[in-house]
Amino acid sequence: MFQSLQLLFQRIDNSKLFQSFVIFVIVVSAISVGAHTYALPVWLENLLLVLDRAITLFFLVEIIIRYMASKGFKAFFSKGWNIFDVVIVVGSLVPLAGSSVFIARLLRIFRVLRLVSMVPELRMLVNALLKAIPRMGHIALLMFVIFYIYAAVGSMMFSDINEELWRDVSIAMLTLFRIATFEDWTDVMYETMAVHPLSWLYYLTFIFLTAFIFLNMMVGVILEVMNNEHQAFVSEQTPDGDKPATRSQLDELQKQIAQLSQQLQQQQLK
Repeated sequence: MFQSLQLLFQRIDNSKLFQSFVIFVIVVSAISVGAHTYALPVWLENLLLVLDRAITLFFLVEIIIRYMASKGFKAFFSKGWNIFDVVIVVGSLVPLAGSSVFIARLLRIFRVLRLVSMVPELRMLVNALLKAIPRMGHIALLMFVIFYIYAAVGSMMFSDINEELWRDVSIAMLTLFRIATFEDWTDVMYETMAVHPLSWLYYLTFIFLTAFIFLNMMVGVILEVMNNEHQAFVSEQTPDGDKPATRSQLDELQKQIAQLSQQLQQQQLK
């Protein structure tokens, strides 16, 4: 009896129609949350409250279906995305009443993030981003060192020119962040060039290091990780019989062909 119910829940969970309907409900939930930010008639507010309860109930039922379709408690919660969905759904159960209205509505906003867990391509992108963060952290640390050095130099050289931009290291780092984002950085440069004509070297070398080298290094790391995640995603989606051969498999096949060719030549010589 339990196995038949589990098979039924698995068919429902794997159904494209059911998954599409879940995505539709998530989009409706996002629209509902955004609608609450407008001044609406009382009847429409009440309608949105009823809709919100219905959406919360649907998400609870959907999580139960996915849990029943899994192979048990350990198998279900071994997947990070399932834990993420459960936290979002449980947070949505906070009632919209009393002093917790703000917290409840804030938690309901995060239901939009369930769209990430429902769409495999979005999950792939998020996984790639999470895996790239440790490698990006080393680049960010190196960028911080460069920022700190240039901020200390800039504070010593330009604090007398404009204290609002170069008063100390922390303020100078904010100014350098503005320069790195190209936000009116030429105004800052021309102001210091009026006193130090060669100060343009300071700005150009900083922009070359941060905007051209370090940011491109981060982009390269993200692209490499995304490429690996894409290959893993394709291998998961492709049936075993349709998976492309690996390099080692091709090399082994070439060796076997060469051995067969040698054996055929030896037989012909005999």
